[in-house]
Amino acid sequence: MQITKAEFKCSSEKISQVPKDNLRDVAFIGRSNVGKSSLINMLTGRKGLAKVSATPGKTRLINHFCINNSWYLVDLPGYGYARVSKSQRGEFSKIILDYVLKCRKMHFLFVLVDSRLEPQAIDLRFIEMLGENGVPFGIIFTKTDKLSASQLKRSVERFSKTLSEQWEELPPMICTSSEKGAGREEVLDFIDECLKQQVEPEEVVE
Repeated sequence: MQITKAEFKCSSEKISQVPKDNLRDVAFIGRSNVGKSSLINMLTGRKGLAKVSATPGKTRLINHFCINNSWYLVDLPGYGYARVSKSQRGEFSKIILDYVLKCRKMHFLFVLVDSRLEPQAIDLRFIEMLGENGVPFGIIFTKTDKLSASQLKRSVERFSKTLSEQWEELPPMICTSSEKGAGREEVLDFIDECLKQQVEPEEVVE
């Protein structure tokens, strides 16, 4: 897939505000500071499309970006950052759960995982929740340029082994580096294949 046009569409505080058209959503989520905004900018080739903040937990809204006038790339709020108020925090905030579990526009969800870290309990709980609810998802490992090839291999194997304790079949996994542009074609080709599955989105549930 080639991205020739990427533009901000809207920010939503709740799923009743997301675009009510027939374009499907491909969403990105992960722990705060996992490198989500940098990845979105790398994928779209637009350096400032998604705001990159030095303060983790900055994204609090559902942000829709229209890609090639044919689908939406969706930037979801990060989860698990402690320096927000308790009412905003929750483990997975209401806005995240409402979108992931109720928004029928969502066609596929990418969960971003920092490749440098041991499997994080909050990521594993989020992934388990997706499985329990039948949400289609894949995993993107970020910041892989910070590891050697052998370290990255061990990291992915460690994460896969942890998941296989609960999962019979592992989700698709892609390694990326926003710094180096690694994994860009793989992610975009995967999205292209996803969008060829012509499932019309259902009406958005409030």
